[in-house]
Amino acid sequence: MIGVFDSGVGGLSVLKELVNMFPQESIVYYADNANCPYGEKSAEEVSQLCDDVVKILLSEGCTLIVVACNTATAAAIDYLREKYPDIPFVGMEPAIKPAAKLTKTGVVGVLATEGTFKGRLYQQTSQKYASHVKVVVQPGWGLVDLVEHDKIETAAADALLRKYIEPMMAAKVDQLVLGCTHYPFLSSAINQITGGVINLINPAEAVSKQVDRLLAKFNLRDSKEVPSYKFMASGNEVTLLEMVERVLPEFQKQHLKRHP
Repeated sequence: MIGVFDSGVGGLSVLKELVNMFPQESIVYYADNANCPYGEKSAEEVSQLCDDVVKILLSEGCTLIVVACNTATAAAIDYLREKYPDIPFVGMEPAIKPAAKLTKTGVVGVLATEGTFKGRLYQQTSQKYASHVKVVVQPGWGLVDLVEHDKIETAAADALLRKYIEPMMAAKVDQLVLGCTHYPFLSSAINQITGGVINLINPAEAVSKQVDRLLAKFNLRDSKEVPSYKFMASGNEVTLLEMVERVLPEFQKQHLKRHP
């Protein structure tokens, strides 16, 4: 069984890819929305929150866990792998490599949380794959809250995105890395601002490929003919369920369990 967690609903962008790629796998999704957003918290605090969630997912029978949150990956994945050496963890690696490979202008943008920019993975990936291009970074202050509160198609969302995206357009960015799992839900709004001239890079597909490799490596594939799905939340379960119904309408009748 695959466990997937995020600070809120953002990880559903990863879950959608996993469901499409592994229709036979059972999945438990946990939204720690009582503590969202993670991006403004210290690495130590995020690590403790992640540890608490992992314990819940393990109690649900999960044998592989996807940390579907860039901030949580940056702050906690090394800690989690050390504490739980028998559990394969898959994190969110900033997709700078494909952006640097695809750019025609030589300028790529990264929209992410401050926690992601401060993380080891982002810094190592940037140095390794993007030393030959110009990287325009932009913390996405406030964007997670917009997604969590279902304010994606609002004037406030448009104004905030324009504040972040228009300077990138002026800098000739042609590839934009969505460095937070909440941000793919803003793709349509971003494309409206850019007119589609900036290619948006969502790392969910790469995560699914890594999950595939680990399921095979550790012989963890689910043999059940009919998979099961469970959605859990530490806080407001209504927001999670509404987003599940929108992103994965086939799950709208599935049981949502609130975990105190």
